[in-house]
Amino acid sequence: MQEKITKENFLKLLEALHAPKGVDRDFLYECFSDAIESGSSLDEESSFFSQIPLNPVQITLYLVNEHVFFLRSNPDKKESDIVKDPKYESLLLSLVLDKYYTNEHLAYKNQNFSNRFAPEISTINLYLNFILGMLSRYQSGEPNKTLVIDILRKGFSMAQCIVMLLTNGFETEAFSTWRTLHENECILQVMLRYGKDVIDAYLKHLKYAVAFRGGLASKEETDKVFEQIKEGMRSFELKSKDMKRYIEYGWLLAIPDVRDGKIEEFKLNFRDGVERVANLRQYSKVYEMSSEIAHSSPLLIYSKKNYFYYVTILNLYESFFRLEKIFGSLYLSTVPEKEKNRYLALRNLYFGELLSCYRYEQKLFASLNEKKSA
Repeated sequence: MQEKITKENFLKLLEALHAPKGVDRDFLYECFSDAIESGSSLDEESSFFSQIPLNPVQITLYLVNEHVFFLRSNPDKKESDIVKDPKYESLLLSLVLDKYYTNEHLAYKNQNFSNRFAPEISTINLYLNFILGMLSRYQSGEPNKTLVIDILRKGFSMAQCIVMLLTNGFETEAFSTWRTLHENECILQVMLRYGKDVIDAYLKHLKYAVAFRGGLASKEETDKVFEQIKEGMRSFELKSKDMKRYIEYGWLLAIPDVRDGKIEEFKLNFRDGVERVANLRQYSKVYEMSSEIAHSSPLLIYSKKNYFYYVTILNLYESFFRLEKIFGSLYLSTVPEKEKNRYLALRNLYFGELLSCYRYEQKLFASLNEKKSA
């Protein structure tokens, strides 16, 4: 039998979960108590559920969110009237328990090749959580001032997303996300290599992209920006059909070597432009494969899950190593000695384990390829 939670402790739980202030807490506690009682009865009837203790936090979260959603989606109804309706409480309890048992204990799970407790996942997750926590202290969201920080934060955020997808059996989706992470990293590498002029050009083309998508405040402003776009295209002898490419990649023309034609086989696109200038052209083939996945080719539908798991995690690690180096340089140059030592201690403790995990995954992938070719 589930131990009863007192109303006092339930109210503390609501506070800890940041439940909306105006919601009827007496009603929520009554529903919560009924849900626990109903769940306990179900446990007694089922040998499966009897082995699983009810989770009061999850039940509370379902309860609060269902009730708040009903209130917000029915603004013409008063909560004081709703909570007196036994049919509503019955419906609410049914929704809460159905979703709790189905989503938390009977959820369909894809086959996966790792889990969040495995060192190759838990170590990089620890690192990502630390780095994202530190980056949250920096000013953000102001492109003219914080562009590099914003791109770096987005990169680590995507890395975290990839880890979550991998541990839940979504290998091809993780690989597609790595594709975007790779694009993000390449842009960052180019900016850091060539500095302010290129960053300013990128910001200018960012505005061009907003105008192209109709996102500026007025037609007058949009027309003015399009004149700037056309003028820029004329200066580089580009035709009207090149407008979209110029908007997306024309910022690369701020690089002297690009303007002077010193980069062989350069083109105004990602693979022959951004990736080449970033000196990450060795990822061209794997990037192409990830593009096929992203565009729903047969590779997506009939993919070998284990193959794409290893391809993704290895490329994720390689991207992470480079991004972590950029973060470390930035972080260590901007924080007090105490914070600096804390990061160095973390790095000394876990970076070696990251490398070990990476090498271990390399061996497993090599073994998989040997079996495939045998």
